[in-house]
Amino acid sequence: MSLMRRIRDITVATLNERLEKAEDPVRLIDQFLWSTREEIIQAEKLYQQYAGHANHLKMQWLQAEQQREKREQQAITALKAGEEHIARIALQEKASHEQNAAQYKELYEQAQQNVSELEDLLRELRSEYQSVYDKREFYAARMESLRLQQRMNQRYYGGGPGGQPEGMFRKLDDRISDMEHEARSLRDLRRAGQDYGMHSNSSAQSAIERELEQLKRKLEKEG
Repeated sequence: MSLMRRIRDITVATLNERLEKAEDPVRLIDQFLWSTREEIIQAEKLYQQYAGHANHLKMQWLQAEQQREKREQQAITALKAGEEHIARIALQEKASHEQNAAQYKELYEQAQQNVSELEDLLRELRSEYQSVYDKREFYAARMESLRLQQRMNQRYYGGGPGGQPEGMFRKLDDRISDMEHEARSLRDLRRAGQDYGMHSNSSAQSAIERELEQLKRKLEKEG
């Protein structure tokens, strides 16, 4: 397994661990999607560069093969013409082109292997991105459902203005009862004040009558 694949495994494992502890999984998933998207873009650029490099190596390899074959045909032609010296030179050049062809072929095969690995990595990244995106949509829907449920609970089951009518009228009954009690208390207090006033007037009248009797007796003694 390449270093790229190991890095990707570590990244996905880290996401799984963080999701278990995340209070807002949608935000964490969005961060992961953004990171993965950036990685896809970089991998696509690298893929294009590597593919172009592999094509260049293939051209170099095929050109060396063509030169090798060409020099071999020239050597055969020179031998047929009795020109052994020219045939030897052609064979020497053939050997040089053959070596170049082998070297370019090896480089091309290595590059092509890396290109294939990048293709697999891009396929995995795109598949992973789509899978996580689908999960993101699902979790976003669940979070929205939870948010709306909380609002409904607070609005209609939280004892606020939107509570049950029975509860609302029960509070109204209690309030009116308090007001009635206050009214009765005030009435009783006023009645008590009147009684006190009447009682006070009667006492004063008695005192006056007593004082009048005293004056009468005094006048009788003097007369």
